[in-house]
Amino acid sequence: MVDVLLWVFAALIVVTSAASAVFSFRARRTADARLRGLYAARMNISMGLMLIFIAVIQMFLFSGSTVRVVIGALFMLLGLFNLFAGLRNHSHFSKS
Repeated sequence: MVDVLLWVFAALIVVTSAASAVFSFRARRTADARLRGLYAARMNISMGLMLIFIAVIQMFLFSGSTVRVVIGALFMLLGLFNLFAGLRNHSHFSKS
């Protein structure tokens, strides 16, 4: 059961990492400021989800040492901040 969860979270990390890279590339290549903001917001959302998935793997799927839990908590906070900022920016740029 743990192996299945590990593979699922690993696949989710790969997918969100690829989405983050694609949206970053699109944000840097587009000339329209509105689209650039939307792509950057989607990149932040993808990166936030990726960091949250990494934190879940660190905190819950492995035996918990203090360092592992602290690193997982930092990744969780950074991921939640990126997710919040991406959702806020996406709502701002989609209204324009």
